Order: sequence, then C-alpha cells, then structure tokens
Amino acid sequence: MSGRKQKGHGRRVDCLKPNSSQYSSDSFATAARQSGLAMTAVILKTFAMSNDDPITILEKLYAAVVADVLDTIGCPNQILSADVHALTPANRVCGRVFTARAVEVDKVPPEPYKLEMEAIDTMVAGDVLVVDAGHNRRSAFWGELLSTACQAKGVRGAVMTTCARDLWKLNEMAFPVFGIGVTPADSKGRIDVVEIGQPITIDGVETRNGDYLIGDVDGVVIIPADKLEETLHHSLEKVSGENTVRDELAAGVPVSEVFRKHGIL
Repeated sequence: MSGRKQKGHGRRVDCLKPNSSQYSSDSFATAARQSGLAMTAVILKTFAMSNDDPITILEKLYAAVVADVLDTIGCPNQILSADVHALTPANRVCGRVFTARAVEVDKVPPEPYKLEMEAIDTMVAGDVLVVDAGHNRRSAFWGELLSTACQAKGVRGAVMTTCARDLWKLNEMAFPVFGIGVTPADSKGRIDVVEIGQPITIDGVETRNGDYLIGDVDGVVIIPADKLEETLHHSLEKVSGENTVRDELAAGVPVSEVFRKHGIL
C-alpha cells in the first residue's frame, strides 16, 4: 500500500480539473454570479484542459449541491447520517477517501494503535481518513497528535463514526475532524482498527479508496470514483444556476416564476 501514487491512489480518474494558477484565489460562486452561465462554460472548458487535482474543484463547491447532483444522476444514497458532523471550527473537508474499519475491543491488543498508525503513515497529500467504527461512543479514536501528524503530510481531514478528544487544541488547528461526539476516554483497550484500505459501509453508504468526499456544516457526501467527472461537471453548472436564482429572488421575482424558469429551489 505504501507504493500508492498520490493522485487517485494509482487509479486513473479522468475528471474536470481547474487551472489553479488562474482560479485558486477566486471564488467560483462570485465569478459565476458576475458573469452567469457564459462564465461557467469558459471555466468548465478550462477545467477540462487542466492537469490539477479535482480537489481544487471540490473546494469551490458545497455538500448540498453535490448531494443534489448525485440524486439527479441516480446516486441518491451517498450521504452519511446526520450524526456525523464537524467537531472542529475547521468545518469544511474534501479530498480522496482512505478507509479504515475499527471495532470495539474489551482489552488492550498486543500491538495497540498498529493499523491506525499504519493508515496515517500510508496516506498521502489529498487524502481524507474515513473510519467506519460502528457509531461507537465509548472512546475517542482521534485527537490532537494524530491531527498534527496528518496535517504535516497534507492529509486533509478525518471523518469517522466515533468520537474525538483534545478539542481544546483541535479548535486551534486548521484541520477538519468530523465525528459523532467527544469524550476524554482513550481508544486503547476500547476500540481498535482491524482493516485499512478496504471497502467500508457507513450508514448504508459504501466507499473505498479512490472515491472522493465533501463535507461541511450540512454533513458529508461520498462521491463514487466512477461518478466523479459527471458530479463535478453538473455541480458547477448547478452552482451557477443557483446564483442566477438567488439574484432573481433577491430582486423580488416570485418563487413560483423563478422555479418555473430554472427548476431550482
């Protein structure tokens, strides 16, 4: 596993990609609002010709619009439950999925933290650790030191169905942690990682290494790798359409008329 390529974990994903040198400091939403659909077409063409990572596009989107698009293209079950939410002020996350599965234990294993540490050492810049822990609230799987290690190597966040601790310090860090709660209890002897890099299912959503995700204050959405290009393309179009709708609603156009024109609400 340590030989994975950084982009796409060794799997080729042809997707729309932005020109970061031109757009990294600009908000897509602002650009689209100013120039409308014509600007969207120009940006989409630029994305298609660029070699940058799709994460750059995800950074310009938000969870709700991606969820709507996945609904539209026939993937309606890609949203983690509302229990999984941002635990830190850094409440936006996007990147490639790197999976782990943890289970409850009743004693300290012979090599505590072994696979947890291996996962962190194996991940590369752009990854997000996604942990299926069965919604376990007994202990804190994540804390300040693990966040520090991940942040140093460009890992973009942690999303898990268990708890975190050290919020006094995590709150000062620009590292997003999504989970189901907080507790001071250490995970050693309470929960342990038994698999990394294998497909997992969280709240009925199956995900695997090489998928992508986006999360914010609304929750977390998983994007299957084989739907990435289509999802990014339509998400950018929808953002532009929502900007147009917002402007018309702000100008006092009746909601029913706006919806009839654009089909967006």
